[in-house]
Amino acid sequence: MHANTEGTRRALLAAAGVLAAPAIIGRAGAAPLRMRLSSSLPNDPKYANGRTFSDRLQQALAENGLSDRIALQFFPDNQLGQEIDVINSVKLGVIDMMVSGTSISANLVPLVGVLDLGYLFQSFPQQTRAIEAGAGKPIEDALLKGAGIRVIAWSYNFGGRSVLAKKPVHTPEDLAGLKIRTLPNPVITECLRMMGAAATPLAFGEIYTALQAGVLDGLEHDPPTVLASKFYETAKFYALTEHICSPLVLYFSDATFKRMDPKLRDGFLDAAQRAAAAHRAYGLAAEQEALGVLKSSGVMVIPCDKAAVRKRVLPQTKAFLRRMPEAKPVVDRIQDTAA
Repeated sequence: MHANTEGTRRALLAAAGVLAAPAIIGRAGAAPLRMRLSSSLPNDPKYANGRTFSDRLQQALAENGLSDRIALQFFPDNQLGQEIDVINSVKLGVIDMMVSGTSISANLVPLVGVLDLGYLFQSFPQQTRAIEAGAGKPIEDALLKGAGIRVIAWSYNFGGRSVLAKKPVHTPEDLAGLKIRTLPNPVITECLRMMGAAATPLAFGEIYTALQAGVLDGLEHDPPTVLASKFYETAKFYALTEHICSPLVLYFSDATFKRMDPKLRDGFLDAAQRAAAAHRAYGLAAEQEALGVLKSSGVMVIPCDKAAVRKRVLPQTKAFLRRMPEAKPVVDRIQDTAA
């Protein structure tokens, strides 16, 4: 966004009171605090990680006795805008929360992109070990300092990202020339190029029609998202590259954080942590169930030559560290927790 556009936007927000001096909200006896949570994924209560996280957060709020004090409003399916617009609105405090992967926030704070490196994590349980061992702390600090966004919970995407295509992919050579949609993120785009594909960044909401029109030959995503978004209707070959196992994150506006009554805030943050723990357990099972449903829906699931793909991608981490040496403590902590 150009400086003059940003200045105009901030002026309008200030006039509306959004950027005014923070007032404490959510005091006992007051009307319920309305908080908006955004997700780009469909409103699927079983396979969409945004909806499933929202449901568990609602449950945790009820268990903490906060249902009458916090009115959580969930907006799936890009209802509040494309992800890049939403993350900027969270930064400004216009939207309170967003549940998404790490790639979207890397557009604001490039250090976050370290978590999207190909084959950095061996598994999702290792991811939890690494976060609990402190690998997430530099990311949290950088997002708060650089974008005014807090990470208040870490969870799982529902499986590693693999390649769904209109033709079988058994080896890296099979990816040559295929236009595979990636997130609009340079780290993930680079990963797919190293794998051999013609990486094609595109907003999530445009994928289905691009597949229909032949603009894309495929995409890379986890099994439940492929199922929930019905991408399997236009591409029938799913190669289990599992090239990225990056986290799912609950992003929280620091502006909202500062305006909340501290007692209400503490209960809310505790609910977010407990929701994330329940969501991680659910996600591991959802991946396997979704793979089974995809197979029964006519998708050919291909155990491709993952070792050959991994060999191509591994140099990405060293190159990233040369460009961004401050990411080394994160990578070291993750590698220390590998089995």
